[in-house]
Amino acid sequence: MEELTKTEERIMQIIWDLGRCLVRDIIQKMPDEPKPPYNTISSVVRLLESKGFLSYKAYGKTYEYFPIISKEEYGQRTFKKVFADYFGNSMESLLSFMVKEENLTLEEIEKLKSLINNR
Repeated sequence: MEELTKTEERIMQIIWDLGRCLVRDIIQKMPDEPKPPYNTISSVVRLLESKGFLSYKAYGKTYEYFPIISKEEYGQRTFKKVFADYFGNSMESLLSFMVKEENLTLEEIEKLKSLINNR
């Protein structure tokens, strides 16, 4: 699976939320003001389709897009890459980072301990 650019990922987040949609539905959900041009979003959607993230159903000249890679599947693959690239596949490094950098509460740390002990 190819990696997504930040723009592609933002658009995929909208598509995952919508399920099935037209390009105009995506634009409507975008928070940026001013809204990007229709052709720009249409081009990104076509790139997502060529990368295997989307498929579509044609109704004449109108295309309804839908995800064929779930948000969860993409999240798992992305996490595995981050885990390997930034933490060297070391659970200790990941947990150490979480505890030190994310300012976990004592309750959250206890929950992590419990999860580890119950495995």
